[in-house]
Amino acid sequence: MNSQRDLLWFRRLCLSGALFAAVVVVLGAWVRLNDAGLGCPDWPGCYGHIYPQAGFQFGKALREMIHRYFAATLGLIILSLFIWTLLRRKEIGRPLPLVAVLFGVVCLQGALGALTVTLLLKPLIVTAHLLGGLTTLGLLWWLSLDPPQGLAASRALASPRGKASPREASLKKYALVGLALLAVQIALGGWTSTNYAAVACPDFPTCQHVWRPSMDYRDAFVLWRGLDINYEGGVLANPARVAIHFTHRLGALLVGSFLITLGVLAAIRAQGPHVKFAGWLLVLAVMLQISLGIATVLFGVPLTVATLHNAGAAFLVVSMVTLLRALWPSR
Repeated sequence: MNSQRDLLWFRRLCLSGALFAAVVVVLGAWVRLNDAGLGCPDWPGCYGHIYPQAGFQFGKALREMIHRYFAATLGLIILSLFIWTLLRRKEIGRPLPLVAVLFGVVCLQGALGALTVTLLLKPLIVTAHLLGGLTTLGLLWWLSLDPPQGLAASRALASPRGKASPREASLKKYALVGLALLAVQIALGGWTSTNYAAVACPDFPTCQHVWRPSMDYRDAFVLWRGLDINYEGGVLANPARVAIHFTHRLGALLVGSFLITLGVLAAIRAQGPHVKFAGWLLVLAVMLQISLGIATVLFGVPLTVATLHNAGAAFLVVSMVTLLRALWPSR
């Protein structure tokens, strides 16, 4: 009974961490889209204080610190999860290696958060910070869905998924490819946002009213341009921003088509409700994200819609992890 209760609290802690991770990702996008990424020029405090003081940049500083408060809470949740798993690993067999990886990722996230400010919003650092946040979300969501293996208590807590059928198992390699493609597309989205290229193509489906606009790929994807360059507002000329935006659109078409096909195949081949639900959830997430992307362009990148587009990326990660978990059921 104690093992069952401990496992239940383990999953609840992972779920609460996943919820906080989703909020942190969305808040990070909200801060960036508000041009408040440098609202506090120092780290971890704000002008040397734990709470922003009244002044010229108070609004931006407050937005930035709200993001930091949530990120710090998430870090404490993951630290607690790591310590608890480490201390009781022999009693209930929690997946210590995966939790250790999660703890390492969140430590790296803290370092990237500091570098985001001290290196003046470098696109490479900010994009890596976004990917780290979504990786944290994905790991926590996986752990919340999966009780540790080899325990009687885990059988009581696990959903009765059983073993994946051959038709379902054949989708595993495609699901892994889909996860990799999704990571690349999210990186392209982060690169688009951090280089302020979202407004480079103000129309849809064309870009600047042509199907093939003038683009500068040579300058668009330079990962590092040196220190002491303030990237707030962007530094690229318009042809380079158009190249970034256009590439992100093409990626959305290709990756979206692949993920929708994967989701439909999973739903069709499903032998049980879990894989079917995960397949349709992925299709829904992709369609929602594409719709938000189009709306972001057509309405001129409004703050609410653009923030929801970032939330859609988090929803896509959760949907992809849900499908992967359904294809790798508990024994």
